[in-house]
Amino acid sequence: MIQGSIVALITPMLEDGAVDEASLKNLVEFHIEQGSDALVAVGTTGESATLDEDEHCAVIKFVVDCVAGRIPVIAGTGANCTREAIRLTERAKQVGADACLLVTPYYNKPTQEGLYLHYKAVAEAVDIPQILYNVPGRTGCDLLPETVGRLSKIDNIVGVKEATGKLERVEQIRNLAGAGFALYTGDDATSCEFCLMGGNGSITVTGNVAPRLLHQMLAAALRGDRAEAEAIDARLAGLHSALFIQSNPIPVKWAVAEMGLIGKGIRLPLTWLSAECFDTVRAAMVQAGVLPS
Repeated sequence: MIQGSIVALITPMLEDGAVDEASLKNLVEFHIEQGSDALVAVGTTGESATLDEDEHCAVIKFVVDCVAGRIPVIAGTGANCTREAIRLTERAKQVGADACLLVTPYYNKPTQEGLYLHYKAVAEAVDIPQILYNVPGRTGCDLLPETVGRLSKIDNIVGVKEATGKLERVEQIRNLAGAGFALYTGDDATSCEFCLMGGNGSITVTGNVAPRLLHQMLAAALRGDRAEAEAIDARLAGLHSALFIQSNPIPVKWAVAEMGLIGKGIRLPLTWLSAECFDTVRAAMVQAGVLPS
C-alpha cells in the first residue's frame, strides 16, 4: 500500500502554455530529495482538464521515466466518459505507472449505480491498481461511502481519495471496505486528523510547496504521534488555506514559481494568480519556512 505524502504534482508550463519538461524533471528530483512518498502525474492539480489526451499521456510517461522506480507514480486517468477513462488508464499502464487515480465523472452527475458501473468497467478493462477519487465540490457528484464499499470488493480497486473534508467518512469507509483498502484524503486542511483517525495518507496540494514538512507531518500522524503531527501541521496551516485562495492550481503554481522552481506558465481558462493575493500566499510560505521572512 502506498502511504504518506503523495504529491498531486503541478505540470510546469512555459508562458506560451507548452509543457516545460526541463522544469518537470527538476520538480521530480526536488520531490524525491525532499522525501515525498509518491507522485500523482496529471491529476486535477496537474491541469488534466487543459491537456489533450496525447499530452496527458506524454506527461505521465515523462514523470514515470524521470522517477525511474525510486518512488511510486500514480497516473490521473479519470474522465466523465467511461471509454475515455479506460483508454487513459490503458495508456498509463503501458508506460509503467504504478497505479491510477480516477476522478468521479464530472458534470454529468451519474447516479450511485452509474458510478459503480463506471468504475467497475474501468477496473475490469485494465489490470492495474486503481484509486477512486471523490471531490464533489468540483465534479457535481458525491461518491458515497456505501458505493465505495461495493467497489472495494473489486480486486484492483485498492483505495479512495476522499476530498470532502468529512472526517466521519474515515470510519464509515473503513468499516465498509476493510483494513486493506487505502484511505487517502484530498483535503489538506484536515489531512493531519484524517491520518490520526486511521487514514493512510494525503494526495496533497500543499506538498508541492512544503514537501519535507508535509512528509514529516504525515509520518508522525501515521505512527500516532499526535503532538508532533499537530505541531508541524500548525506551520502548514497557512498554506492549507492560502493555496485555495483562488481555484487550484492557480495559487500553487504561483507559489512554486516564487520558489524559483518553475516559470509563469498556466493554460486558459486558468489565469496567473491575482496580484491582490500575492501577500497572503507569500505570508503562508514564510510561516512554513519555504521563503525567508
